Amino acid sequence: MIGEGIHEDALQHLVQQNAVREFVVGRDASRTKWTFSVRLGGPHSRLIAVRSRREAIRTWASLTAVGRFAERLGVRGFAVEL
Repeated sequence: MIGEGIHEDALQHLVQQNAVREFVVGRDASRTKWTFSVRLGGPHSRLIAVRSRREAIRTWASLTAVGRFAERLGVRGFAVEL
């Protein structure tokens, strides 16, 4: 799960249990799409990207779309890294 990213269904359960420390939205390597990552451990633990069933890292075309995804999960806020 952590080596390749976290699946949406696993993330849903972690959010419901308040087990996620931080949510961060950032740009992908091409800087054309957005990614959504979570920090599960302490403040120095690494960010884990959300993955889809088909892709190693799930991406969104707009920040608005990421916001809708986060809202659907029950996330109340996230940081945006440009």
